[in-house]
Amino acid sequence: MANHPSALKRIRSNEAKNERNRYQHKTTRTWIKKLRTSTSKAEAETLLKETVAKLDKLAKNNIIHKNKASNLKSSLTKHVNSLS
Repeated sequence: MANHPSALKRIRSNEAKNERNRYQHKTTRTWIKKLRTSTSKAEAETLLKETVAKLDKLAKNNIIHKNKASNLKSSLTKHVNSLS
């Protein structure tokens, strides 16, 4: 265990950031599942807009890789476009 005050503070801040990142990532995954199960095109388009914004935010904060965000956005957009 670290004894230096700055190391103890770093441990505390890392735990707080880890919890916040996990929450944001899990929330975005829930939005993705909701979008994939939607059947109405109008509803899916509004969900897509919000989900893309959440994915961009995760990629910007390095919670997920930017290429993964791009791949998810592409596949979700294809799904929405396939709805009638």
